Amino acid sequence: MTAPNPPSDAGFDGLGLKPALVEALTTLGYEEPTPIQRAALPPLLDGKDLLGIAATGTGKTAAFSLPMLHHITPGQAGPHATSALVLVPTRELAMQVSEAIHRYGQKLGISALPLYGGQEIGRQLRVLKRGVDVVVATPGRALDHLRRKTLRLDSVQTVVLDEADEMLDMGFADDLEAILSETPEDRQTALFSATLPPRIASIAERHLKNPVRVKIAKEKVEPGSMPRVRQTAYVVPRAYKVATLGRVLDLEAPSAAIVFCRTRTEVDELTLSLNGRGWRAHALHGGMTQEQRGRVIKQLKSQGTDLLIATDVAARGLDIPRLSHVVNFDVPNAPEAYVHRIGRTGRAGREGVAITLLEPREHRLLRNIEKLTGQRIDVATVPTVADLRVRRMDLLRASMREALLAGELESFRGVVEGLASEFDVLDVAAAALKLLQEARDEGHESAEEEIPTLPPPSERRERPERPGFARAQPPQRGERTERGDRFERAERPDRGAPARRRGGPQDWEITRLHINAGRNAGMRPADLVGAIAGESGLDSSQIGAIHIADTYSLVEVPEREASRIIAALKQATVRGRKVAVRPDRDRA
Repeated sequence: MTAPNPPSDAGFDGLGLKPALVEALTTLGYEEPTPIQRAALPPLLDGKDLLGIAATGTGKTAAFSLPMLHHITPGQAGPHATSALVLVPTRELAMQVSEAIHRYGQKLGISALPLYGGQEIGRQLRVLKRGVDVVVATPGRALDHLRRKTLRLDSVQTVVLDEADEMLDMGFADDLEAILSETPEDRQTALFSATLPPRIASIAERHLKNPVRVKIAKEKVEPGSMPRVRQTAYVVPRAYKVATLGRVLDLEAPSAAIVFCRTRTEVDELTLSLNGRGWRAHALHGGMTQEQRGRVIKQLKSQGTDLLIATDVAARGLDIPRLSHVVNFDVPNAPEAYVHRIGRTGRAGREGVAITLLEPREHRLLRNIEKLTGQRIDVATVPTVADLRVRRMDLLRASMREALLAGELESFRGVVEGLASEFDVLDVAAAALKLLQEARDEGHESAEEEIPTLPPPSERRERPERPGFARAQPPQRGERTERGDRFERAERPDRGAPARRRGGPQDWEITRLHINAGRNAGMRPADLVGAIAGESGLDSSQIGAIHIADTYSLVEVPEREASRIIAALKQATVRGRKVAVRPDRDRA
């Protein structure tokens, strides 16, 4: 069954949601449903199962969360129970989805709990003991709580499998089957995946009842259609994004710029903050009248404002010839939105600039954009105060050169000659420059704030096979083979020196971790991949060769991530048991 297409101009209030949910969306600044939300909400609100094929960043979280919250009666779940279960592949996504559900359901009094590895389990146990409306969990941690009997699924009304293809790629197929077997037969089930390989179709056939199928095609970007734009991203914690934006704008000195935010609330808050820091910024979002909108655009075109702070919807159709910069204050969830945003600069043969402020957990969104556009986005270090001072001097020097070349300085010569009889002429010139710089900085908040430096996000890389090791492959159902028996000690040529993993744009050092559980404990490569990726947040593509012996296992990981992985696994369980993890220093 294919979902009917609701009217394209229907807002959230026309889709049948509870008024409290519509009010929450309005407060958060959501202006209109995305295509996946418009297609998925009606069947899910009708209680039907749904199979959604849509890429990451298309708005899936709201598409399944809003109907789920619409049906839940807050506080109905008993001790250790939950009314809804959302399964996701990674702890980052668990936190993100749980946070979104909390925001959407706050006016309804909905409680949401993320369950993932590396989290203090005592708090999880305390909340679960009282009962919780929505549990958002990684499969490994959900199964762990089921085995402990600290989580009951017998009263679950709704189950959502988000990014199901990625969960299978990480080896969670058996875990998903075990979890779903604990849920009631009459539950509502929604499965979302970026693709529909046979394994996903098989799960849908077994666990979904006459599902409505929704497929959102990715917008195609034709080769050569991207504008001439210099693209740069800065990795920065959210608390420092405003300070970083101010510093980057000072460094770039745009003639005019649009700064994009996700919601109208963020637009209003950022506009207020930037005006407080001395910028001429105006807001543009769907909550404004046409008259207000026209006035703001006129200001930007006439150079009466420096910055336009806008949502994607409000900025549609804008064409500002003097626009030199586009800034993504929030990384757009949909890669296509990024292409539309930066397409507003770099026109008529001119080079434009696109700046993106990236939070540490958003590196996957950046990879999705690079994959769609086929272009690399440079990840740069946030400019330092020293960088800013050098840039200001460069701009000051350029302004002085323009004034000298323009001439018409006769009326000022008398002032200089009078001071030159009392002071050195170089000091007179330096004092003039100082006054000019102070006049430029007047009203601007000082940019001396310390901004933490974060490493660039990890890159996805292909890895060559190495003899004698088992590549981490997702297991087929029922598979019990192990391919790590041909481990050779001679593989590492330089004992004690870290090897290098090659095959991508950059190389990185690898190290080997020793885990005190092997074949005798039923350990499989997929268990180790799922535990490391799920508990530490490491991309599964960065996990290298795996060797499973009778009593221990060896796993290759990036050396820079080793300590974080060790710390995460110490707080977690693998196949329901605690494991000891350490760097492998005894075997070459």
